[in-house]
Amino acid sequence: MNRHQSWNIILLFVILIFGFTLATFLVPERERSEAENRELAQHPKLTVQSLLNGDFEKDYETYLTDQFVLRDGWIGLKTAVERLLQRQESKDIYFAKDDYLIEKHTGVFTDGQAETNVQLLASFLERCRGQFENGVSVMIVPNAVSVLRGKLPPLASPYDERLYLARIEQAVPEEMWFDVNEVLWPHRNEEIFYRTDHHWTTRAAFCVYQVWAAEKGLHIPSEDEYEIQTVTEEFEGTIQSKLGIRTKKDPIRLYLPREDIFYTVEAEGQEKKYSVYDYSMLGTKDKYGVFFGGNYALTRIRTRADNGRKILLLKDSYANCFAPFLLAEYEEIDLLDIRYYNQKISDLIADGGYTDLLVLYNAAGFAEDVSLSKLAF
Repeated sequence: MNRHQSWNIILLFVILIFGFTLATFLVPERERSEAENRELAQHPKLTVQSLLNGDFEKDYETYLTDQFVLRDGWIGLKTAVERLLQRQESKDIYFAKDDYLIEKHTGVFTDGQAETNVQLLASFLERCRGQFENGVSVMIVPNAVSVLRGKLPPLASPYDERLYLARIEQAVPEEMWFDVNEVLWPHRNEEIFYRTDHHWTTRAAFCVYQVWAAEKGLHIPSEDEYEIQTVTEEFEGTIQSKLGIRTKKDPIRLYLPREDIFYTVEAEGQEKKYSVYDYSMLGTKDKYGVFFGGNYALTRIRTRADNGRKILLLKDSYANCFAPFLLAEYEEIDLLDIRYYNQKISDLIADGGYTDLLVLYNAAGFAEDVSLSKLAF
């Protein structure tokens, strides 16, 4: 290689480095990534305190990572190269059998927040003793990495979520614990998790609801009582988006009761609706939003059941496909997502006249949810 060629390579390298850096600053900031269905980091505010304690440097690094020009394309290229090299995982996600992309959740269950949340829930439930006529149920749903471990690559060794679930079971009052893992395990060869997304499917939620309804003395529905409707076969979830690649798409199925149920749905800041399904979301990237249109602080459902049963569902987004099965059994159903709720939960319970409380989270979401500190008030 002669000197002229060497200088050309150096010049190209400099252009690439400084060109992309300059473009990152010139291109307008994006507030949200539709591909990843999340908010992107914005330019951090420089203060003396943030500079001295290192927060500015850390936040600025996150900002550059999120706002890097052509970011989605580079992520996809990196993942494609890793797959060509026969890597078993990328970005804490396994390339599993049958086209499944399964999150590892490394470190989620072993840090301080995970244990803090166990204690927060246990203390909250102790205070709830006797407040609910029909009792309290706690459903912590194991993630795909636990239930579908038979699909993981050879030698994969993720944290065993069953250890964390056992820790929660030990901490909460015995009569309140509902073992979701025991229900899902026999169905592990069915489509109970999406291939491209972190949520469980409506099929999984239905299987769990049947067993839970039996324990609660409610009507145990069969699948024949529903029209199972595939509303899309084009779902590409958040796990796939993290990798920036295209894989086998997922169907989303709804269980629609064959017998009409009249009800109203009111979410904070939204107009009254007459369906728990928002079909307009099927035309967006966030197709899982077909359930309730997404997550809201407090969603109130009123039916004509007229049986005096009122349930408070303390939840994350896993509950969105579970809640529709409650419609025939409760005259009032309140869905509370404390990530967005900024009022006292004790006041809501005191004023709500609830007969039932159901806590429904996915295991990883529960372990890392800092908003559970609101349960202390």
